[in-house]
Amino acid sequence: MSNDTEGQNAQQQSTTQNGFGNLNLSIVGLGVEYPPFLLAPADLDTLTKRHYPDSPAMKKVCTINNFTGIETRSAIGTVDHPMANMNRAPTIAELCSIFLKDGVALAVTACRKALHEAHLDPSDITHVVSTTCTNSANPGYDHFVCKALGITQPVEKVLLHGIGCSGGLASLRTAANLALGHSFRGKKARVLVMALEISSLLVRSELDSVHELQETRIGVTLFSDCASACVLSNGIGGMGEEESVYDLLGWEHKMIPDTEHDLGFDVDPLGWKVILSPRVPKLAAEAVSPSYHSLISNLRFFPSEYRNPADFDWALHPGGATILTGVEKAMSISPEHMRASYDTYMKHGNSSSATIFSVLDRLRCKDMDGLTPNSRGPKEMIVGCAFGPGIALEMCMLKRNLDHVKRKWDGGVQSGVGGEVTPPLTESEGGTRSVSGSEGEVEVQDLQKVKEEGEKLNQKLKTVEPGVLEQNARLGEDGKGNVNETLNSLEEAMDGVDLD
Repeated sequence: MSNDTEGQNAQQQSTTQNGFGNLNLSIVGLGVEYPPFLLAPADLDTLTKRHYPDSPAMKKVCTINNFTGIETRSAIGTVDHPMANMNRAPTIAELCSIFLKDGVALAVTACRKALHEAHLDPSDITHVVSTTCTNSANPGYDHFVCKALGITQPVEKVLLHGIGCSGGLASLRTAANLALGHSFRGKKARVLVMALEISSLLVRSELDSVHELQETRIGVTLFSDCASACVLSNGIGGMGEEESVYDLLGWEHKMIPDTEHDLGFDVDPLGWKVILSPRVPKLAAEAVSPSYHSLISNLRFFPSEYRNPADFDWALHPGGATILTGVEKAMSISPEHMRASYDTYMKHGNSSSATIFSVLDRLRCKDMDGLTPNSRGPKEMIVGCAFGPGIALEMCMLKRNLDHVKRKWDGGVQSGVGGEVTPPLTESEGGTRSVSGSEGEVEVQDLQKVKEEGEKLNQKLKTVEPGVLEQNARLGEDGKGNVNETLNSLEEAMDGVDLD
């Protein structure tokens, strides 16, 4: 078939004025890379005791931290990481240095996993769409990831910023529109979509605000580190090895009016500061139903057995326990409908924009298929949804290929996360422990050593130039969580604690 004919067919199949036709867009590869360290709730208690005096606000934050429903949060270092143990919070320049080393290494591995599953080489990529809210480097981190991957051919690149936790689905939506543009012209499109967030090292800046302003800042209890990627194909010019993981059928993007002050992530000399008002869970839950019905109405040739929210499986960005439970109630669905969202939230926390692809990757695992509502088995149709600053809502409809078998990643053994400025300086950081076992009590000499190493890092950061490290990292953990266990919402757990 000629390119002209393919272009004409694509034009006929693409979106119509009033809805989505057959887009012929598929996610053909997914990759997720979490760093090797896991932080337990007790680790935040450890850090607060090391560096801050007791205060009502600090006690409230630590109490909330123990009732978020998160068991562990993925991070590039343990509670003994030197960047978290200086005599001050790290500056935005110092955070950038770590991001461009440890963060880029995670993103490179996530992208390699996605390319591997898609049976593609870096030279096959035509577009790159990236997002982050935890770095503002120019050139952006995507430049360094592409360089490390060996993407030397001309590609169209877009780096999205200012969209926070909705960034993953916003990037997928952007990738889809770019791919459709190539379809219109009869050209091949293989779009590499990536999201990278390093949130863990913002802990000191957030705790500084808790201490100095006596504010209850719950963002410090939720966020974690992750890189994720996918490859979106328009089906033109393939070699026959590509297999759809999820077909992308349509999407919805809406802003909730007059909510820009409820959810945000503002730049600060010490990184970024989370803005999260108590209204967010209710606002988010109320916004889902109108967007869901709008999206359904714009999908042509949609199976008649899929109409009610409970007919679908759901991949909801796990922004917090009250967001998950709020959407459950609003849409009359069960935790099992959102089993992958709960599992990701409990085991890794909220990794902002990178989380949604992790949820989609987790949803297709066999152990997740065993946790479906009433044991009815997994559904083909998936509703993806995320919220970001604005408040922005991103939603998409995906069709899962239930016959797809995840291609095994054989990219090498895990090497230690860390670069020139983040060496494993303590036994806990350099050893094999993956979950910190601190209970809040620290030997005086050990604490002094940690602080001394933090000060050494402070001095070293003044002379080290940012660079890019590559690493062969381990395949993300499959995990064995059971979402049938009762997960108390933050709202219920904190009954009697004033969050205002």
